[in-house]
Amino acid sequence: MKKLSFLILFAFIAGLTACEDKINLDIPKGISYPVLDAWITTETGVQNIKFTMSVPYTDNSPAPIINDAKITLFDLTSGSSYPFAFKDNMYSYDASSKAIGVIGHAYKLHVEFKGEIFEAYDSIKRVPQIDSITYEFKKKEEAMSGKEGYYATFHAKDFANGTDYYWIRSYRNDTIRRLKDAFSIDGSYDEGVSDGATFILPIAQGITDYSKPFLQGEKVIVRLSSITHPSYDFLTQVDQQVNAGGLFAKVLENVKSNVTNITPNGKGRILGWFGTSAVSRAEKSFK
Repeated sequence: MKKLSFLILFAFIAGLTACEDKINLDIPKGISYPVLDAWITTETGVQNIKFTMSVPYTDNSPAPIINDAKITLFDLTSGSSYPFAFKDNMYSYDASSKAIGVIGHAYKLHVEFKGEIFEAYDSIKRVPQIDSITYEFKKKEEAMSGKEGYYATFHAKDFANGTDYYWIRSYRNDTIRRLKDAFSIDGSYDEGVSDGATFILPIAQGITDYSKPFLQGEKVIVRLSSITHPSYDFLTQVDQQVNAGGLFAKVLENVKSNVTNITPNGKGRILGWFGTSAVSRAEKSFK
């Protein structure tokens, strides 16, 4: 009887797997919108703004580049203005001689596109310095990830008296491709947990890719950036969308933009975000 039950169950499961059919879904392409990726920092060097058209979710082709917009950054605190010129598929301003981002200043991004005017606002908040980066070499049997290599930790202390929002990004060597992203409130994960304390270890140690730790001769680069509360909400929502997966993944949705059409009776819409950051940077080589 047990053998018969097992055979019936096996036949039922086999039937389910054998009945899998490939279904081709006819998904509408939807509307393509202009998308702004603009982030101004306190760092010297060329500041870039990307302006593209969105593509359907199932389309793997590169996003079409918009080259006929007029983009200007206004420092509302100092009264300065910075025109961004289109070059090499993006809009740029050369701030090599003097940074255009200043802590405590408020900024407006002004975009003229298709006969309409769009604007967005943000301000630059304080950021603590990264005191140091330490590391530990672990053999594969010592590491929780089972990967042998160098595991790095950055050390920084949150400012006291006030809620501060941070974006931590790490890189391997001098590549411009990011390694890890993390977000923090007052050096922790939630508001009201700490203030003026050292960044907690899960965040401080998150600069290492545990699936591929650093090797001898490589180096880690860490950028600790201050962000405003609205920018924190935007970035964490985007991060959740990008890394969504699994059985209980959140349904994908458009993340709200801070770019507003100020044209009387204007109908155009721009997705994306304009943000500003003060940046603290540090690096460490593994010898």
